Amino acid sequence: MRLTMAQALVRFLASQHVERDGVEHRFFAGCFGIFGHGNLTGVGQALAQNPELLTYYQARNEQAMVHTAAGFTKMRNRLSAFACTTSIGPGATNMITGAAAATVNRLPVLLLPGDVFASRRPDPVLQQLESESRGDISVNDAFIPVSRYFDRIERPEQLIPAVLAAMRVLTSQADAGAVTLALPQDVQIQAFDYPAEFFERRVWYIARARPDDATLERAVALIRDSGRPLLIAGGGVIYSEATDILAAFSRRTGIPVAETQAGKGSLAFDAPGALGGVGATGTLAANRVAAEADVVIGVGTRYSDFTTASRTAFQNPDVRFININVSEADSHKLGGLPLTGDARATIEAVEQRLHGWSVPDAYRKSCDQLRSDWDREVTRLYNLGHTPLPAQSEVLGAVNELSAARDVVVCAAGSMPGDLHKLWRTRDAKGYHIEYGYSTMGYEIAGGLGVKLADPSREVYVMVGDGSYLMMSQEIVTSIQERAKLTIVLVDNEGFASIGGLSRSKGMEGFGTRYRYRADGSLGDDASHQDGERLPVDLAMNAEGLGAYVFRVRNVEELRDALLAAKKVERTVVIHVPVDRYEAVPSYDGWWEVPVAEVSESAAVKQARQEHERGLERRRWHL
Repeated sequence: MRLTMAQALVRFLASQHVERDGVEHRFFAGCFGIFGHGNLTGVGQALAQNPELLTYYQARNEQAMVHTAAGFTKMRNRLSAFACTTSIGPGATNMITGAAAATVNRLPVLLLPGDVFASRRPDPVLQQLESESRGDISVNDAFIPVSRYFDRIERPEQLIPAVLAAMRVLTSQADAGAVTLALPQDVQIQAFDYPAEFFERRVWYIARARPDDATLERAVALIRDSGRPLLIAGGGVIYSEATDILAAFSRRTGIPVAETQAGKGSLAFDAPGALGGVGATGTLAANRVAAEADVVIGVGTRYSDFTTASRTAFQNPDVRFININVSEADSHKLGGLPLTGDARATIEAVEQRLHGWSVPDAYRKSCDQLRSDWDREVTRLYNLGHTPLPAQSEVLGAVNELSAARDVVVCAAGSMPGDLHKLWRTRDAKGYHIEYGYSTMGYEIAGGLGVKLADPSREVYVMVGDGSYLMMSQEIVTSIQERAKLTIVLVDNEGFASIGGLSRSKGMEGFGTRYRYRADGSLGDDASHQDGERLPVDLAMNAEGLGAYVFRVRNVEELRDALLAAKKVERTVVIHVPVDRYEAVPSYDGWWEVPVAEVSESAAVKQARQEHERGLERRRWHL
C-alpha cells in the first residue's frame, strides 16, 4: 500500500488494540495537535485526509495537551492513550515537561514532534539548532532522557520497526512512559510501499504475571511471623484493578492499608483497615502504624521520598519489606523480598497461601482506634470556621461533602496535594486523581480535561491554586470547545503558598512567594515582594474571558451555594475563592528532607538547620 510515512503512521495507530482479562478495545483514542510548518503537511494532512481513522483534538498549548493525554490514560488504567503532534522548534520542546511528567508517573503517551529536514538540503531551516561539533543534532534530542523510548524516523521504511517498538513500551505495565518519535518534516511526506499486513488489526495482550512459588512461600512466611504488618497501596493497585481484592484481603486478614498519592482510593476512606495517606503528607493513623510496622507489604509503589518520609517513616529496627510490583526495579527497593508480578494476581496468590491467618486482635483494635481518632481530626479541619478568609482545609471539605461518590478530584502542585492526601475522603477507586510523581504546576486543568474525556459520566472537580492557574489556564477553552465540563475551584492565596510555608519553615521568611508590588514601588532591594500593595490582578475575570461560567465567593457558605449552583451549569465553571495563606494543615509525624544551608548569617536559618539535623538522625538505610 503506497502511502506517505505520516499516512502510514495514522493508519497503523488506528489499528492497534489492547486486551486484558478478555476485554478488548482500541488503544488510541485520538490525536491532540497544534500545527506548524513541521507537521501541517505531514501528520496534519494524514489526519485531515482520513478523519475516521484517528479523531483529531485541538489544543492551546503543547505541554498542556500532553498533560491531557496523561490524565486520560491514568483514568483508563493505562489501557488507552492519546498521540500528540507538534511542529518543530518551540512547539516540540514545549512538550518536554509533559513528557517528563508522563515518564515519571509511568503513563503511556505518544509524542510526534516535527523535526528538521533529514535530507539537510535547506540546512539550516527555521527553528533548527546548529552545532559546530555535530551535524545530526536537533532540539528533539532533549526528549531522550525523559522518554521511555525515542527514535528519529529518517527514512519512511524505518517507521515499521519504530512503531512496533513504541507499542511494546506504550502497552507495557512495567515500562510505560512517554514515547517520542521525532519526524523530520521532509520524511513525513515521502511515499513508500508499505506491506498490507502492517495495517492489519493488532492486539496487544496485557498479561497478569505472577511471582514464582518459592518466593511467594517466603513472603507468606514473613507475614505469618509478623505481629504488626502494614500494606502500602500504590498506583499499581488501581492500574491493575485490584481494589476489590485488596479490600477483601485487608478485611479478612486484618492487615491495615496506607496509601501513596497514586494509590489513594485503593480503599474507600471508611473501609475496615483504611488508614489513609502515608509518609510526608500522611495521616497520623498511617504514620503511627508505619513507624512500628515489622513487615511492610508495598503493592504497586515506587517508594518515593514522600511515601517513605525521606526514609524516616519505618522506625522498627527489625522491619522487613515485601514488594509486589510489575517493575522488577521497584520490587527490589528497600532491600525487600521481590514479588515481581501483577498486583491483583499476586495479592490473590498470597491470600490463598495464608489459609485464614489474621493479625492479632489487639493490633486490629489499635488500628481501628487510630482510624477513629483521625476521622475526628478530618471533621475538625473541615469545619474550622476560620475568619475573615476560610482555611484551605474548609474549602476541600466543602467540595468533598458536596461532590458525589463517583466524582473525581484533580490536583497536582502546591500545598493542596498534601492536604488532599491527608484529608480527602475517597469513596471510589477513580475518584482521586493527583499528579504528584512530578508535581507539575499547570497540570490541573489540562489533566482534568483528560479525566473528563476518559469518563464523561463523572463530574470532575479541578482544585487549582492561583500559582498553577497563572501558569496554564488556557485549556479552559479546549474544555468548552469539546463540551467537556469541568468544575474548577480556583483557590487564591496571592502567591506560591506551598513554597511560602516551606520557606518560612526553613528560616527564609517566605522569600519570593508573594504576588505583591515591591514595598517602595521601585526596583529596589525588596526582592521578596512581601510588604507591597496587592497587584491589580483579577483571575475570575480572566476565567470569564476564556469562556468559563464564573462564581466569586468570599466564604465557605457562599462556596457551598456556588458548588450546588455549578451542577446546573452545562459548560466549564470556575469558582474563585480567596483563602488564608497562613492557615495550614499540620504535619502528622511526617518529615521531608529539604536541605538547609550549613552556614548562614540568619538566626532563623541557623535554627532551621538544627531542626533539619534532628530530622536527619531519624533516617534509616533499608538494606
